[in-house]
Order: sequence, then C-alpha cells, then structure tokens
Amino acid sequence: MEFSFDLKARDGKARTGVISTPRGEIRTPAFMPVGTAATVKAMLPGSVRDTGADILLGNTYHLMLRPTAERIDRLGGLHTFMNWDRPILTDSGGFQVMSLAGLRKLTEQGVTFKSHIDGSKHELTPERSMEIQRLLGSDIVMCFDECPALPAEKSAIAESMRLSMRWAERSKAAFGDRPGHALFGIQQGGLEEDLRAESAEALRDIGFDGYAVGGLAVGEGQEAMFSCLDFAPDQLPVDKPRYLMGVGKPDDIVGAVARGIDMMDCVLPSRSGRTGQVFTRRGVLNIKNARHQDDPRPLDDACTCPACRSYSRAYLHHVFRSQEIISSMLLTWHNLHYFQEIMAGMRAAISEGTFSDWEKSFYALRAQGDIEQL
Repeated sequence: MEFSFDLKARDGKARTGVISTPRGEIRTPAFMPVGTAATVKAMLPGSVRDTGADILLGNTYHLMLRPTAERIDRLGGLHTFMNWDRPILTDSGGFQVMSLAGLRKLTEQGVTFKSHIDGSKHELTPERSMEIQRLLGSDIVMCFDECPALPAEKSAIAESMRLSMRWAERSKAAFGDRPGHALFGIQQGGLEEDLRAESAEALRDIGFDGYAVGGLAVGEGQEAMFSCLDFAPDQLPVDKPRYLMGVGKPDDIVGAVARGIDMMDCVLPSRSGRTGQVFTRRGVLNIKNARHQDDPRPLDDACTCPACRSYSRAYLHHVFRSQEIISSMLLTWHNLHYFQEIMAGMRAAISEGTFSDWEKSFYALRAQGDIEQL
C-alpha cells in the first residue's frame, strides 16, 4: 500500500479524512501522542492505542543520542523496539536546533551541537536527519528545518525560512524513493503572511506527501497563532495533509482544526498528567488541590477512561500527593483519552456538517468550569 490522503468532508475550513499507510489508517483530524524516547511516558503502547490514537510521534534528536538510530535499526526498527505496530511520525530534530541554541553552531551545512546528556559533539544535517529517520523506520518523515524563536526581526525570520527551504530540497533528495513512507515539508515564516506564502510556494515546487505549519507555539501566544493560522493553511495544497507542529491545549486544537489543520502533536497531556494537571470537558483542574481530598466523584462524570470509571478524585489526590507511580499512569491515560475524544467529536461533527454547533458547545461547557464539591 502506498501513502495516501482521502479528504472525506469539509465544514467551513474544518476537514476530516483518512491518511492511509502500510501500517494502518490515520483518521483526521488526528492528535499524535508524543513518545519522545520511544515511549509515551507512564503508558503502555496498548493503553495508548486504547485511548483512540492512530499514530505516535518519536523524536529524532533524542533517539539519535540514546540509544542511537543504528542500535534501533539493528534491533528491528522503532516499531518493533517500542512494541507499536501502528504508524509513527518522527520530527527532524529541527526544533532542538532552536531549543538547544546555547549548545549548537548553525551553518549552511547543518548544525553542530553538544549532547545535553554527556557533552559529546554531533552534527545534524538534512542528509543525516533523513538517514536517522530511515534507520528508525518512520512512516512519516519530517524535513530538517530551522525554527526561529518568536518574537524576532522579519529579516532574521526571512533568512531562517530561506535556509529551511534549501534544507527542504536537500531533505527531499536524501529521502529518495521509499514506497509506503511519506516525507512532509515544513512551512516557515513566523507570523508574516508574505514569508509564509514564499515558503509554501517553495515547498509546493519541491513536492511533498504532506505539509506542516512550523514555527508556531514557540512563545507567540494563542491570538497571534490563530491570526497566522487564518491564512497559513490556505497557502498549502488542499489535497495533502496539513500538520500543525507542537500544538497544543484543547482550545488550541479546536481552533486549529477550525482553520483547516488535520494533524497535531503535543507533550501537554502526558506531561500534565505527571504534574497533576487534568483536562476535562469543564476545563482544567489540579488534582493536588486540597478540595479533592474528600471528593468521591470521578474527574469527569461523562468520561469512560479507567481513571474516571474506577477511581475517585479523593484517591487520585492521595496517590499524587504520595508520589505513587499509578498517579502518573491514570492521569496521563485520562488526559490522552480526553484529547482523543475531542478529535473523535470533531471528526463526527465535520462529517455531519455540524462543526459550528459542536464548537459552540465545546467552549460553552468549558466556560462553566469545574463543579465544586457540594
């Protein structure tokens, strides 16, 4: 089977469809849990699948350093290594080019940096990024790019974007012909509409299986991000998947889908689960707060995840305060389950032509806030 995207329905700018890969279908809009080091923290792969996830994200930079892409390849590839037989998307390492700016040197050729683990020196180029992702066996491979932190001068954003477009050409050449595997280009250009348009044109000329909107969720705030998403997805091909990288909170996700995005990823639901932050239909609650210690209710009485089916807020408060591992497991499971319920709700609403009504109901319920204990 080849990689393909079937756009099933549209409601306004919101879209629903199916990405087909040799390892299974990805229903869009899709949220990808992040398995940075070949694991979604505090979750078994089967549990992640049970939340409704069709695809996971792996991190090129971290896996390159430990245990190394070469070792994973010798052990059968990333899917076998982490016991996940569904599709995997790997980022290119480009985000770390930004986030580890104090440890790296950037040139036309690529990036030389020191490992945050042991200080060892490494070089990451478009060609090396493609090699690593090939060794991992990624189903969806991301071009190597440079992502500038915002805010930044327009001239610096333009220079960075054009470097990323040159790297995109090199990534495409190094990717080669890999039937069943896909390569996504990454649009850059900060919040500037003309630079985003220039980037999109360059990527279309090169030709990719899908297109990402990169360089957002890097400190610009939701209002600015949404303003950019009002035009950026429209600059990309209609018949290819559109992936917004590193987003986000539930209202970020809904707002992005309303503006034409098909795929998203974020560490937020799993990271928040480990720190006691819980996402529910009525908004966010903090399980470590004392008001939960005598509360026999579930986190969310409409939720069917194991945490809500079988445990009270009082118990979850207790195990979090006691630093028991089951706290991270149950709260992460709940958050991932809730994120996938959002995606399923949007897919159904878009198919039925009722997305606007669904969106209004989503925001209205969140605005009510968590119900205080009687």
